[in-house]
Amino acid sequence: MDMNMNNNNNKGKSKLKQNQKKRVELILLILYAIGFYAFCICRSLHLSRADHFSKLHGLRAGWLFPPRLNDVSDAQWRNFRANLPILTLVFGVFTMLANIAGKSFHFRAKGMSIIWLFLSLIYLSYLHGACIIFILLIASANFLLVKIFANAKYFPLLLWIFNLVFLFANRVYQGYSFSKFGRQHWAYLDKFRGTFRWHICFNFVILRMISFGYDYHWAHRDSHFDQEKHIRRCHVCKSGKVCYQILQERNVHTNNFAFTTYLSYLVYAPLYIAGPIISFNAFASQLDVPQNHYSIIEVTWYGLRWVFSLSLMELMTHLFYFNAFAASGSWKKLSPMDIFIIGYGVVNFMWLKFFLIWRYFRFWSLIAGIEAPENMPKCVNNCQNLESFWKSWHASFNKWIVRYMYIPLGGSQRKLLNIWVIFTFVAVWHDLEWKLLSWAWLTCLFFVPEMLVKSAANAFQAEGALGGFVFRELSAVAGAITITCLMVANLVGYVIGPSGINWLISRFLSKEGLHVLGFMLTSFYVGTKLMFQIHDAKQRMQ
Repeated sequence: MDMNMNNNNNKGKSKLKQNQKKRVELILLILYAIGFYAFCICRSLHLSRADHFSKLHGLRAGWLFPPRLNDVSDAQWRNFRANLPILTLVFGVFTMLANIAGKSFHFRAKGMSIIWLFLSLIYLSYLHGACIIFILLIASANFLLVKIFANAKYFPLLLWIFNLVFLFANRVYQGYSFSKFGRQHWAYLDKFRGTFRWHICFNFVILRMISFGYDYHWAHRDSHFDQEKHIRRCHVCKSGKVCYQILQERNVHTNNFAFTTYLSYLVYAPLYIAGPIISFNAFASQLDVPQNHYSIIEVTWYGLRWVFSLSLMELMTHLFYFNAFAASGSWKKLSPMDIFIIGYGVVNFMWLKFFLIWRYFRFWSLIAGIEAPENMPKCVNNCQNLESFWKSWHASFNKWIVRYMYIPLGGSQRKLLNIWVIFTFVAVWHDLEWKLLSWAWLTCLFFVPEMLVKSAANAFQAEGALGGFVFRELSAVAGAITITCLMVANLVGYVIGPSGINWLISRFLSKEGLHVLGFMLTSFYVGTKLMFQIHDAKQRMQ
């Protein structure tokens, strides 16, 4: 009895010591993180001082700290920011009309699809003008292909060939010209091409056409999705609500695969320009029964948090000119430390930009009763490996890839080969550029060692306190290396291009650069350890 009490006391003391060590470690990590971000902010402010303005492109008169300038060098962010008022007015009117009509006439899927198709075609007519003809013709051809060949064994191959042909052709021929189809009868339509290039938006339509094809193909087969097992594990479904996973995996009735519902899905106004990407099953289900995952109060709070995030972006672009340095090429004249600061700043700017764009359109979709997956569920600084990064960066695209590419290609059994096919598709889907292919293949190269390490980690079970400590430290080091590789891949793909790889490596392998590389890896190591601490805290709360 006494021995048992002594053992319990010893275990209690050991656990207390471990908790004390963890608290000390957490305090030291937080202090380092505060120092790191204070240094980055001070250095960034120094880089954005007045004597650099003449070398930078894309700076405009700012409103937040006049006469300080605002960095609007990113064309995508500049256009989105400039069109926010008109977009808000249009979506406000559209969602109000759709909701009033739906509640007044008790419309189900068919009625709501006609309403949203009508509103969305008005929207597309302004965006693309006469080019809406191209969209409707390609979409109609895809619909016929699906309806005729959906039960054939070779259907998936046929669906992919059809959509890939148009993905490439749309880009190569820059959205086509009406004059090529007959100068006398069609050439005058080239004067009415709208305000936005249709073939850029059509990349998202391609994903939706593939989703429609596969979901219709699978609707004629038994689903392998275990709904009861999912409900037991899902905290959303346990509460009586319906989560997105069920909406996506549960087959809808074949009557919902009508032409009006299909077209409404392809051109659904709130998600048309940039997503998030939603499967046909999920869209059709929510046309019939609007989402109940988010209450009115939760959607309102979601919108208010978006406004706060927009304020952060305005503060960031008025104080720090990260993207302007990258766009103008001025950062090539900077020291390795400043190159690191700019590179890290560009990645954070890109994350916040896409966060704001995707959440804006998702907000309006939620108001309309359609829940799409969240694209940025985690901060870019809270991803310690490539897999968690891609699951949270463009999360809706990741869900689409898993459902329509990864699993049909063989899933985890062929993971090492699948990633090359998938990332090559992701690159050409974005655009036909060598720098994007370089980004894709670099990411795949970085994925290979991560996958091998994970396999080894699963085989190696850390036993005892020492084993657990060693395993955790090695994981943190691996996380630091992965984050560095991830930053390099994104800079190559979206900023410096493949020709800049040698220059970047030479700068960081210089005498000064090696010190910066050490500082970078140490900072990302600390960041990874902090992520582990956050994860442990969440586990304890659950």
